[in-house]
Amino acid sequence: MLVSTRLKKILCCSLASVLLACALLWLADRVWPLPLPKDDLARVVLAEDGTPLWRFADANGVWRYPVSTDQVSANYLDALLTYEDRWFFRHPGVNPLALGRAAWQNLTGGRVLSGGSTLSMQVARLLDPHERTLTGKVRQLWRTAQLEWHLSKDQILNLYLNRAPFGGTLQGVAAASWAYLGKSPQHLTHSEAALLAVLPQAPSRLRPDRHPARAQVARDKVLRRVAEYRVWPQTAVDEALQEPLLLAPRLEPSLAPLLARRLNRPHSPPLIRTTLDANLQRRLEDLLLGWRARLPDHTSAAIVVVETENMAVRAYLGSVDINDTRRFGHVDMISALRSPGSTLKPFLYGMAMDAGLIHSESLLQDVPRRYGDYRPGNFSMGFSGPVSASAALAMSLNLPAVQLLEAYGPKRFAAHMRNGGVPLSLPALAEPNLALILGGAGSRLEDLVSGYSALARDGKSANLRLQPSDELHERRLLSPGSAWVIRRILSGQARPDRDPRAELVQRPSLAWKTGTSYGFRDALAIGVGPRYLIGVWIGRPDGTPVPGQFGLASAAPLMLQVHDVLSNRDSQRGIVAPVQAVPGNVGVAAICWPLGQPLNKADPNCRRQRFAWTLDHTTPPTLLAADQPLGVGLRETIWVNAQGLRVGAQCPGAQEQDIALWPAPLEPWLPRVERREARLPKASTQCPPPALHSVTPLSIVGVRDGDRLRQPAASVQALRLTVSALGGDGRRWWFLNGAPLGDSAHQDSLSTTLEQRGRYELSVLDEGGQTARVGFSVVE
Repeated sequence: MLVSTRLKKILCCSLASVLLACALLWLADRVWPLPLPKDDLARVVLAEDGTPLWRFADANGVWRYPVSTDQVSANYLDALLTYEDRWFFRHPGVNPLALGRAAWQNLTGGRVLSGGSTLSMQVARLLDPHERTLTGKVRQLWRTAQLEWHLSKDQILNLYLNRAPFGGTLQGVAAASWAYLGKSPQHLTHSEAALLAVLPQAPSRLRPDRHPARAQVARDKVLRRVAEYRVWPQTAVDEALQEPLLLAPRLEPSLAPLLARRLNRPHSPPLIRTTLDANLQRRLEDLLLGWRARLPDHTSAAIVVVETENMAVRAYLGSVDINDTRRFGHVDMISALRSPGSTLKPFLYGMAMDAGLIHSESLLQDVPRRYGDYRPGNFSMGFSGPVSASAALAMSLNLPAVQLLEAYGPKRFAAHMRNGGVPLSLPALAEPNLALILGGAGSRLEDLVSGYSALARDGKSANLRLQPSDELHERRLLSPGSAWVIRRILSGQARPDRDPRAELVQRPSLAWKTGTSYGFRDALAIGVGPRYLIGVWIGRPDGTPVPGQFGLASAAPLMLQVHDVLSNRDSQRGIVAPVQAVPGNVGVAAICWPLGQPLNKADPNCRRQRFAWTLDHTTPPTLLAADQPLGVGLRETIWVNAQGLRVGAQCPGAQEQDIALWPAPLEPWLPRVERREARLPKASTQCPPPALHSVTPLSIVGVRDGDRLRQPAASVQALRLTVSALGGDGRRWWFLNGAPLGDSAHQDSLSTTLEQRGRYELSVLDEGGQTARVGFSVVE
């Protein structure tokens, strides 16, 4: 009975001791919790295929590429576990046999020959570094016990894969694989796996880019260990032993830095995935660095390449070089707000076609115009007179675009652009005006490229997708028909075949448009290729003008070179551009100028026949300018007698006749046989007709068309020219080579000095919208 009582007390004491020990362990676990890794803001930005583009290191300058066991080659796991801890999945964190063997080897050898630490113990030391003392060893054992208590074996192994040191600022097998081998850890060979398995033992001493001989000896040691335990076939090990230690050039991820900065948000995951093509990004960054010598001082450039089918951004170059402070390389010009210049014109022409205002060959007026205090001019500083809509767009003429915007409405255009996914930024309280179409608003390169996607996506613009998780959103910007026609015009195929029945199906070539902002601050070029959209910007990020820099000369050559790179890549890969289907409502019609309507070529009112792209079989009439002189239309109804003389309607034998006339502002640019006075029959003196209109034709006095002016030989001063205008109505505004020269009253003259030799074009515009023009030369 006494023995039984004692036994009970012993059992109770033992149980109490166990419970107390458990309680103390639980309390210790709470007081000294396991220091599991937290978000230390280390990030890796990845290309679509997983290639590291850019890395953001933690506070200690270390970068890592997080992976899990299923994302690492089985060869590496075999080599690691065989060499470091064969019993990893069987022991409780500490392997007593391994510790005993290591202690015996170290004692008999008189120095440290073996460690005996398990992978769990190594992870514990990585999470809570300590000195190699007895106290430190106890601390390591405690952390190991906590690891085994709180985490599964796979979780512990994942911690090792991502935290093991590999030399320098590298942590984790994935970061080491990309840095040393230039490849994913999923595709390691036997030799490469053995090398990466041994590096964490002495990452500085065995660093393969600095000590290749030591690294190879250590690698071979792992290979022999794996062969000893027959984990791999002997033939595979023998082949691995024969391989020399070959490393890729040590490259830190350094691609697309401005995109990486843009996507690195406070709560971003450790792996930031993008849609970029790493090889293309690297190729274009090298290309742009080669262009740096061609750019003026302090000038930067930006390139964005988008795959049209899915709107995935394949290349993103926000500046020439992020490290070039003299060129403001830290400024991302893809997302910066800048003037779009003339890149908005294709949208206006497409919208005007959809609105029934024009067809592709509608007659527009490239003549001097004045809208209050606004007097737009052409970039070429000249005027072409009568011009088709397709030619005006292809040549990027300003005056026809302003005429078209006036008819369409600036507010309507801005609203349609915003609803179509291309917002235009205006100053506070400002409203859209006619300057909008020449770049008088702010836009972003990425928004413009998004808008141009409508030309390749049946009229629907789509947002750029920077990450695979970004959804694709489409908005209607143009009709499929107008988008197709505008793309044809911008690709150099403005006019259809003279045979209206010609085949319309085509493989799309490169369609492109340039733009230059006021004062040469921004040069842009946007291309719509068979498979890609290309956006290029060149300029100074601080907005300083760069004289002589404009879209056609600066941005277009770079854009065309990028297009060649893309075309060659597709050709090498055997990728063929799809055939572009023609929308069903697109047709071809023979029209006649000046009315813009279908006429029989034998009709005397068909002065010039042209073939035009049309939508829905409609052919809008010629669009008149809002300031067209009153009473001067495109059609005049007259009465003629049997002799062909113009008479009054009440005159005997008078027969009604319609005559098509050109818009009055185009008179100076027309051959004499096409001008108003030549087209109208002479008036009969017997039964004279009423006056057609009261506006006296405008003409220039002081220099004649075709004159060759020469400074007198005895004069040392520049040639001075004095001119005046006859006819017309109200005040006059003068232009020399398209640039405003000054204004004058009805009878006043105007003087100017001509210092340069060469060809000049002098134009005058009156309040009624009439223009006159003369061309002359100044010679030696």
